[in-house]
Amino acid sequence: MITCATASRELAEPSEATAASARTWLLLEQPGPWGAKALTSSHLDPRTGRALEAAAAGTGVRLGLIRRPGPHADHHHPERRRVFAAHTVPGAGWLRTAEVADPAELLALDFARLGRGDSCFGVPHEGEPLALVCTNAKRDRCCALRGRPLVAELVASGVGEVWEATHLGGHRFAPTMLVLPYGYAYARLDAARAKGIVEAAREGRMVLEHCRGRSAFERPVQAAELAVRALIGEDRAEALTAATAEEVPGRWTVRVSHTDGRAWRALVEQVTVTPPRPESCGAEPGTPVRMEVRSVREELPPR
Repeated sequence: MITCATASRELAEPSEATAASARTWLLLEQPGPWGAKALTSSHLDPRTGRALEAAAAGTGVRLGLIRRPGPHADHHHPERRRVFAAHTVPGAGWLRTAEVADPAELLALDFARLGRGDSCFGVPHEGEPLALVCTNAKRDRCCALRGRPLVAELVASGVGEVWEATHLGGHRFAPTMLVLPYGYAYARLDAARAKGIVEAAREGRMVLEHCRGRSAFERPVQAAELAVRALIGEDRAEALTAATAEEVPGRWTVRVSHTDGRAWRALVEQVTVTPPRPESCGAEPGTPVRMEVRSVREELPPR
């Protein structure tokens, strides 16, 4: 049976504007195997997992489990676990970290404040950018078949701080990678491209090629921001911000602003992708939607 990632590649399906939306990511280290819904089907206490999901619901915080690359043994003895929180809104972002002895400690966090960008967690992460690669085979086998070799190559290269992650969305674009603190997601990477992306993040830059979008934005806004970047050749991660200015069903006008004062309006439409293809391995073929930028117009400065 053809895998979802192979089908997507053969159909040359665009990956732009497919990043998972999250203003804030909260990532908990959990060794051992992961199930399809990892917060409730791993060695994490499922009661804690369900409570964390409930606490994060509607707050703009997206939860995920991470683990260190290599063998995934979990010896079930008490040990401290790394936790990262990252707010990815342009101009207001941060990346912080802490250790916990018990994941249930995270239930004391104010998730609403985290989602708004209040850095009420841990201490600033002063190290390398985080490169998170989805490797959860139980969620989709493409993530493991394509993600684990990428992780191994990145670790061998010595670039950045690399973690395996449970789910970054878009199995059919595997291997997928999220880079923090900026929150740009990437699709169909090889080791050379992934290494270049992490090196760019060290310098405060993003890479347009293979970029799925910035997680701080909803999909129409991701499409508009990437279109403006392509138009003006801007790769500084914090140079642009964007927001929906007008909306009708399936059609958006998005205003994209530059830190230098320039602004653009992009018209984005939702279109259905054909022919049908599996959106994940084992699923019935479907017709996903994508965001298509119809036009980009620079706003004239006021006279």
